[in-house]
Amino acid sequence: MYEDAMSALLKGKKGLVVGVANAASIAWGCASAFHRHGAELAFTYLNDKADTFIRPLAESLDAPIYMKLDVTIKEEQDALFDAIKTKWGKLDFLLHSIAYAPKADIAGRLVDSSPEGFATAMDISCHSLMRLTRAAEPLMNAGGSILTMGYYGAEKVVTNYNLMGPVKAALATSVKYLATELGHKQIRVNTLSTGPVKTRAASGLTDFDKLMEEAAHKAPLHQLVTLDQIGEMASFLVSDNARQVTGQTIYVDAGYNIIG
Repeated sequence: MYEDAMSALLKGKKGLVVGVANAASIAWGCASAFHRHGAELAFTYLNDKADTFIRPLAESLDAPIYMKLDVTIKEEQDALFDAIKTKWGKLDFLLHSIAYAPKADIAGRLVDSSPEGFATAMDISCHSLMRLTRAAEPLMNAGGSILTMGYYGAEKVVTNYNLMGPVKAALATSVKYLATELGHKQIRVNTLSTGPVKTRAASGLTDFDKLMEEAAHKAPLHQLVTLDQIGEMASFLVSDNARQVTGQTIYVDAGYNIIG
């Protein structure tokens, strides 16, 4: 009975997943769990190169909507949400799992980051959440859930996280304001902060393997978090079971965030 209830956690829900890069990405771990719990999903891909990796994943979950989305191009965003409105007439949840900074800026010291690099990182990693939320809002007439991905480096200094630290801090604070602004519409906004996971995006950080070893050593549970574990928490947060949870940063990191 319990397993049947869990498999129906998101039954009838329609969700948009933005940020799947490949089968090792956090967004894919979440999407797999959403589907497993009964949700129907829309997927996006950035460009033709990304399409090669993402299309087979979207097809494996029978996604009825699969469209190109560069969050810096308004026309692509408009086309995506028009398609969602036409197909579903509503949107129950949105997963925002995108972050980017130019390599030259993220590899160096924060103090040496360029104005252009900082602005680019902030626009794609943070302000895109506001744009997607604004587009999703009219489709969430019966309430909804918006979830973005954070990291411990938004609160404490993590070696080599550099430029992404203040960018993720801005994202986490934005979530609190969005949650406050949209709460009267029963639209919830939360941050899911994970432990380090070896993704393509993370590979751009210097000495990331060392960071993962340190996290596993220091975390109270002495292990790294898995994509499945992240996906299960994400599924809970976008479900009706979490309808009183908003404006929060929820950790799935084996307890690493409590260690000084």
